Amino acid sequence: MSKYDIIVLGSGPGGYVTAIRASQLGFKTAVVEKENLGGVCLNWGCIPTKALLKSAQVFDYLKHAGDYGLTVEGADKDFTKVVERSRGVAEGMSKGVQFLLKKNKVDVINGFGTLKLGKKIDVDGTEYSADHIIIATGARSRELPSLPQDGKKVIGYREALTLKKQPKSMLIVGSGAIGVEFAHFYNTMGTKVTIVEYLPNLVPLEDEDVSKQFGRSFKKAGIKVMTNSSVESVDTSGKGVKATVKTKKGEEILEADIVLSAVGIKSNIENIGLEEVGIVVDRDKILVNDWYQTNIPGYYAIGDVVPGPALAHVASAEGITCVEKIKGMHVEAIDYGNIPGCTYATPEIASVGMTEKQAKEAGYELKVGKFPFSASGKASAAGTKEGFVKVIFDAKYGEWLGCHMIGAGVTDMIAEAVLGRKLETTGHEVLKAIHPHPTMSEAVMEAVADAYDEVIHL
Repeated sequence: MSKYDIIVLGSGPGGYVTAIRASQLGFKTAVVEKENLGGVCLNWGCIPTKALLKSAQVFDYLKHAGDYGLTVEGADKDFTKVVERSRGVAEGMSKGVQFLLKKNKVDVINGFGTLKLGKKIDVDGTEYSADHIIIATGARSRELPSLPQDGKKVIGYREALTLKKQPKSMLIVGSGAIGVEFAHFYNTMGTKVTIVEYLPNLVPLEDEDVSKQFGRSFKKAGIKVMTNSSVESVDTSGKGVKATVKTKKGEEILEADIVLSAVGIKSNIENIGLEEVGIVVDRDKILVNDWYQTNIPGYYAIGDVVPGPALAHVASAEGITCVEKIKGMHVEAIDYGNIPGCTYATPEIASVGMTEKQAKEAGYELKVGKFPFSASGKASAAGTKEGFVKVIFDAKYGEWLGCHMIGAGVTDMIAEAVLGRKLETTGHEVLKAIHPHPTMSEAVMEAVADAYDEVIHL
């Protein structure tokens, strides 16, 4: 039996990062993977979707070349090649993870891993043991009883990434990041898209101002938006799909070539031996403490299988925290109130901290500032005037409670607010930090100036 210091079950952005950090710290480390290195994020999520969205952005630029004084004739897309490019990008990233694991002397064990008592893992009949076992098995597309996925007419995100033929029409159920990113991609490619959301606004977890702006942008782009609605059943017996949608006005039958279910995720915790080992699970999540220890000594869990935001950067941070704690280093518990969230549709959305509503409900007296990109020189020059930056401060102490952005490139801008909040930066400090002009990022400073009644460019 092979013996390790640490074995990580799963090689997504939680698993492979954890394994590499463990090896850097001197632990003899192995990672177990049943499919492709890099997990869902690299192969079926974050990376290939961004490749698709880049193709959509370039196609959109070509269609609107006249807005920039340019003439492009006969611009068209090759849907198959767009998908092929996306798969190629994902494959390249997966090979990159393989290289990183090899470089850091992490053993890769291919196969399905099952936890055993006594700090052991069985991988397709071969047993391995370790002082510490870290579960990082991730999640998959969640299925609703009213929306069973057949992989052909009712699909999840995996199939949406690799369709052989572009559908003429698509019904997307759910308007979280996955739903709206695919809605934007397929709409830009020329598919007639309808998006159904159970709650009153699209991207319902965002600040209400952002959600409303985003809904307006989607409608303007030609996407049919149905909020306060739910898909009750689907009929796939005909050529396409007939979906019965319940709205405030009653039931409607919608027809589409394909229905994409984007109603969240389901943790991959079945058949991995949790019950045999006695690891406690609650509401589809493995329960852990601040250092990701389960109730059974020597077994840990990180990423989408534990409570908290199911995001790649969160899984990576949890894994690093976990192994550094095992090493005996001085580590801080992760502040889950300062996790940035990003949505890569057009317009992009990025946010961190409390929404205005949450801050009010928490009893803070607020200073709220907003700066529209329509007043930004860089945005005007780039032709991307849609959206705004919104900041929320505690009026008493100047604490930066939240930052919410919608517009071009905002997913690259949100890190300023994350770092500022981590360093307990006040509004006045942001104002006195000179921002470069002309940039989209100076809108952060301008929004803060608005909060403190010092704004000049509004």
